[in-house]
Amino acid sequence: MHTGSRPSPFPTPPHHEAARRDPAAWRLAGVPVAGDLASAEAFCRAVARRHYENFTVATRLVPPRLRQHLANVYAFARWADDLGDESATPAEATAALADWRDELDACFAGHPRHPVFIALADTIRGADLDREPFENLITAFEQDQTTSHYQTRDELVEYCRRSADPVGRIVLALEGCRDPTLVAMSDSICTGLQLVNFWQDVRRDRLAGRVYLPREDMERFGVDEAMLDESTAGTALRRLLAEEVAWARRCFHAGEPLADAGPAVLRPAIAMFVGGGRAVADAIERAGFDTLSRRPTVGRWTKATLAVRAWWRSLASEGRR
Repeated sequence: MHTGSRPSPFPTPPHHEAARRDPAAWRLAGVPVAGDLASAEAFCRAVARRHYENFTVATRLVPPRLRQHLANVYAFARWADDLGDESATPAEATAALADWRDELDACFAGHPRHPVFIALADTIRGADLDREPFENLITAFEQDQTTSHYQTRDELVEYCRRSADPVGRIVLALEGCRDPTLVAMSDSICTGLQLVNFWQDVRRDRLAGRVYLPREDMERFGVDEAMLDESTAGTALRRLLAEEVAWARRCFHAGEPLADAGPAVLRPAIAMFVGGGRAVADAIERAGFDTLSRRPTVGRWTKATLAVRAWWRSLASEGRR
């Protein structure tokens, strides 16, 4: 899950063995240690709302019974992402993520310890979720510690398969949807969202020492890494980004049928995220494919409009049925 490095309002959990032996260590890190489900769920909602500005909008597009589960899943992914991005060194990040995997093991063994996993355990039991998507997310964040460049598109898609696609698979599974055709559509949407985020954040990622533009594409368009350090994007880089944005758009097109064919209660949210991804692509295009001079963003009015359109699309789909 590529989110860019940003300060976290929540302290990183302690990731040494003593902390796991002594629950009071969680409190020293500012994490509630109460083992009751209500406290853990409230903590997950706080993580989601503080980190993710669209969380409230997205959850209003699904029934109340799913909102807490979405918060639990998001808190898991967000916390793991912060461990990868905000640790002082790659070695510390790798150690922290290994301990997060230990917490995941404890959760699936029926003995959750961290409040995120106490809440997530309830979601896992209720929806009979598999461990694999959660494990894939952790391995993607671990890969960020060792891999800063990608040679081919296939390599980047493989990264997206573990960094982005698992979230969509988990959300579908919350409604018992594991149909391979629908899952493939979800993967296309999630990969498209990840890609468009990469192209939106070329400068931010470069400053963090990461380049997600495939080297084979850079070579094809005559772009070298030094061009990514310029204050504005040159012609060659703009042409490259136009091609990469078109790739993301094709992913959205391939996954869009899920907004009509997926679980009914998820269709408005699916439509909103497809629309949101396209809106980011449009913003990049309006900026002339120059994401070095400024980061193209989507305004709040556009987001609100997308939410309304998602609802209408869902209602129209139900009417056709």
